[in-house]
Amino acid sequence: MITKVVAALTVLAATGCAGSGSAGGADGKEAGATAKATSATSYPFTLKNCGTDVTYKAAPKKAVTLNQTAAEILIHLGVGDRIAGTGYEIEKTPDAIAGQYKKIPVLSAPGAEIKHEKLLEAQPDFVYGSFASMFTKEQSGDRKQLHDLGVPTYLTEFDCAYHESVAGADFTMLFEEYRRLGKIMGVPEAGEELATAQKAVVDKAVAGVRKRDTPLKVMWFYSTYEGTPWAAGPGGLPQHMSQLVGVENIFADAKTKWAEVSWDEVAARNPDVIILADLTRGEPNDTAKEKIDLLKRDPLTSKLAAVQSDRFIIIPGSHMDPSYGSASAVPALVDGLNKLG
Repeated sequence: MITKVVAALTVLAATGCAGSGSAGGADGKEAGATAKATSATSYPFTLKNCGTDVTYKAAPKKAVTLNQTAAEILIHLGVGDRIAGTGYEIEKTPDAIAGQYKKIPVLSAPGAEIKHEKLLEAQPDFVYGSFASMFTKEQSGDRKQLHDLGVPTYLTEFDCAYHESVAGADFTMLFEEYRRLGKIMGVPEAGEELATAQKAVVDKAVAGVRKRDTPLKVMWFYSTYEGTPWAAGPGGLPQHMSQLVGVENIFADAKTKWAEVSWDEVAARNPDVIILADLTRGEPNDTAKEKIDLLKRDPLTSKLAAVQSDRFIIIPGSHMDPSYGSASAVPALVDGLNKLG
């Protein structure tokens, strides 16, 4: 069976052609115009992605996204009907695209990555993922394996090496990813439109930031693992958003963009505000409510002024990673900060 799948993969990669996409666009509404492949993308072309030269021979028509937020980006580019499968779902799909997302086959177990064999069964002609940990032999297969099968890939530049801080990580990098994906999928105009629309969301929000003489100190609290908190460090979008709105990330000196910290460190750094990732994966203390309950009952964190005064800002967890929702995290952050007085 594997031999037949490999052969099919090679044929698809060599002969794939552009298809039309279901409506998505910048607003994600299903009733919008369809995105069609245009002559603006000239195939084949090569991009350097995370240090690897990748050649795209034709517009993909059977893309596989390794995680939910990668699928959502392609849907918003208007090519949701060209996604042959997706995996690693971490939260409820936004209502605006839920109908389209439900049509995509889920190739992984809940909260898990797509395995290599399952990926091959989908016969993809393009694989896109948001986490380096998914492009491994133990998971979906490493990028070289897939390239040797004739299947081009794209890994977000925000995570070329798992969890490592990325110099210059900002929204410009995310918007460039939209443009690159638009070109890969044969809909470059959709990529440009999405980038432009999202930039406007960020710019408008930043313009409304309340000015303060002394920056507020914030903790970006993502999750816990065996009771240990994970918080945003440098080299990721949370750090960039902190700088945009004029607050101080208390773990900006961490060694990685997502750092394993301790409650003692949190208490010692005493954040003025705690930004909570609201996740619905089903892991312990994933939801914002569970995090608040944890902070209030812990003997150490319950004494923090931020916890006692309910100085919390809640943001969907996926918005803290590079995703379509990242831009909307900025107005939510600004609104929350402004309301704190």
